[in-house]
Amino acid sequence: MLITTLAEAGRSGELRPQFEAGLRTLREVGGGFGSLLRAWRATQAASSRSVDREAKLAGPVSAQRASIVVLPFANLSDDPAQQYFADGITCELTTDLSRIPDMLVISRNTAFTYKNRPIDTRQIGRELGVRSVLEGEVQRSGDQVRVTVQLIDAESDAHLWAERFTGEAGDLFALQDQITRRIAVALDLELIDVEASRLIEAPDARDYILRGRAARLRPPSRQNRAEQVFLFEQALALDPQSVGAQSWLAIELAARAVDLMTDTVTADIARAEELATRALAVAPRYSVARFAMAQILRAQHRYDEAIGDYEAVIALNRNWAHAYSHLGWCKFMTGLVEELIPAQEEAIRLSPRDPQIGLFYSRIGRAHLLQSRIDEAIIWCEKARNATPAAAIFRSFLASSCALKGDMERAATELAEARRLVGDDRYSSITRVRTITPWGAPAISDLAEATYLVGLRIAGMPEE
Repeated sequence: MLITTLAEAGRSGELRPQFEAGLRTLREVGGGFGSLLRAWRATQAASSRSVDREAKLAGPVSAQRASIVVLPFANLSDDPAQQYFADGITCELTTDLSRIPDMLVISRNTAFTYKNRPIDTRQIGRELGVRSVLEGEVQRSGDQVRVTVQLIDAESDAHLWAERFTGEAGDLFALQDQITRRIAVALDLELIDVEASRLIEAPDARDYILRGRAARLRPPSRQNRAEQVFLFEQALALDPQSVGAQSWLAIELAARAVDLMTDTVTADIARAEELATRALAVAPRYSVARFAMAQILRAQHRYDEAIGDYEAVIALNRNWAHAYSHLGWCKFMTGLVEELIPAQEEAIRLSPRDPQIGLFYSRIGRAHLLQSRIDEAIIWCEKARNATPAAAIFRSFLASSCALKGDMERAATELAEARRLVGDDRYSSITRVRTITPWGAPAISDLAEATYLVGLRIAGMPEE
């Protein structure tokens, strides 16, 4: 088996991507996991895990970080025939969760062996080697469908998170798809936060990756970006061959460069590109590495090339909300103005409580501003500012919109706060703003000149 061969060759950095690729393939075809697990255990004795019936019979195993089983959802409807909908939610959710980077998800075949059996989450956790159990209920009444889910800690039996999703039953398959995708996104955020908060005496690379990802759940700021880079650097120092550490560090370096939250923009982008290239060479279908490369291309203003990589990320993980948002932005920057708002709406639909939702709001606001829909621009730019108060650029767009509306007091206030937040000269003049705000295609640049920059002039920003 390839895992064994890689281990014998000393190529430890390639083991996890190969193991996870094997898991994904076996889930798709419904195959058994026994031989794959035995090879993995032989090379990763400290990371024992169990994902199928054969492994369960061997007895309790230690739980893998960020691991979960989706138990068959209960049908609470009066009509027993609605069980197919509950089963469909279970299967689709298992598939969607399996696409989350660095997440171990028990196969649906194993999960369904617990159907109609008394549930003891601690026992399930021991048998399957998972830290979390997701259970849920589906109830249909007339044209309304309600799905309730709860996440349970398999070690303590404590309830970690619960949510209710409702929708119209007109198109059950579309509703099933919508609900499962929203649950998957919400669970991704919740599980990362839960796992990162566990007390670990001797953190390893994966612990630092989880902590870095948890830090990404907070609204971005210069300090927060620096903390994330530090945590991913720690992960890489502990395991220089870790594809995950390379990819997440590359993402964060590119992100703070794009957001101008670093004094080393050029160096950060160059290092991010080197890390992402290394990761993709080992794991070309690893969605995190592909996302990292897309971010780097966007940071380099290579929007046409970035579009292809963001589309590849979505093909690998259809629920990555930020990939949709950035894809829309890159298309917008190539001149496709009409692509921006629908992409942000899709991101918001997938992740309505996203910690970085201010970015989605701001991009909708910018689309309205550049097309001179000033009232709509103000609404969305205000939402962006409220969601991420530390983002100076969001305030600059709000200042411009308010000035174009004639609200000079608010415009001046927002511009002054943007200047205070950055602490440098980037909002000192129109000329300086032009140098820090690339607009891609000439058509988009012309729109920005006629709206955004005109508004900043009215707000009091000098030309030089």
